[in-house]
Amino acid sequence: MISGPRLAGAVAACGGVGTIASVGLACASPHFDGRNYFEANQLAMADALREARAIAPEGVIAVNCMCALTDYDTQVRSACEAGADVIVSGAGLPLNLPELTRDFPDVALVPIVSSLKAAELIVRRWEKQHGRQPDGFVVETPLHAGGHLGATKMEHVTDPEFSLETVVPQLVRYVEDVLKSPIPVIAAGGIFDRSDMERAFALGAKGVQMGTRFACTEECDADVRFKEAYVNATADDVVVIMSPVGIPGRALRNPFVQRYLEGKVESKPCIARCLSHCTYIRTRETFCIAQALVDAYRGNWEEGLFFCGDNVHRCQRIERVRDIFAELFPGD
Repeated sequence: MISGPRLAGAVAACGGVGTIASVGLACASPHFDGRNYFEANQLAMADALREARAIAPEGVIAVNCMCALTDYDTQVRSACEAGADVIVSGAGLPLNLPELTRDFPDVALVPIVSSLKAAELIVRRWEKQHGRQPDGFVVETPLHAGGHLGATKMEHVTDPEFSLETVVPQLVRYVEDVLKSPIPVIAAGGIFDRSDMERAFALGAKGVQMGTRFACTEECDADVRFKEAYVNATADDVVVIMSPVGIPGRALRNPFVQRYLEGKVESKPCIARCLSHCTYIRTRETFCIAQALVDAYRGNWEEGLFFCGDNVHRCQRIERVRDIFAELFPGD
């Protein structure tokens, strides 16, 4: 929801790949009546793509679909049917993504990986079962990224084996020397300004993915209080928690997260069993992450989960998307 149609459209209008996050779209949609979550998600997906396309008729619009979602298959198909140009997929290995999109051959498929091993596994499965390769790879480093970090264990978060400096060159060599393919490798996690982008390019990346800085823009779909939380954040406010999804996630230490870290958190009821693996549903020992993310989206500092990258302290003001692009690409 943070990266919704307004932000995606604005990024696409500036020449980037505007990405709509499919998680919880229903909760910000008039189609949701509190009971029809999965049906409303499909309708909200179509609305979001239509709105983003109206802002950037000639732009490239992607949808990020998490493998961990209960309605993953439906979300992927709904995004394709509604006109997405790209499906970006992580939070698990998107091994069946080509099958889900077989009726939409022009839609680019871009897995998110945190290691060469994961990329190799995806390629082997896709080539064997579907006769195709990914159209790109996003390499997301758990060391700096926001939200769910792609790492399965806490110790992986700071492991140099999963850094951009390690994985990007490995994957670039694999793509060029083994696959003999021009598949672009896109670096994600800790990218904030042009110097960060240039460092990623020096590693062999052909593009970068930026989240935290664009979440702190006028065009971002979240409540202004969400953005103000970013502007007011310091480096010491950022913590890594174990998410109900079962993997580490990076967020701001607000009252909700502090209570969770102390073992005192009380969760609102589950919205819709939206995750295929959820410790809250199984044990009630964590919290409904969908509710917490919706609260953050709405600017509820006391009860929301404010996911962020570790560079959130670099957000000094609420910016405009076009100004960020002007800084990243001066003279263009």
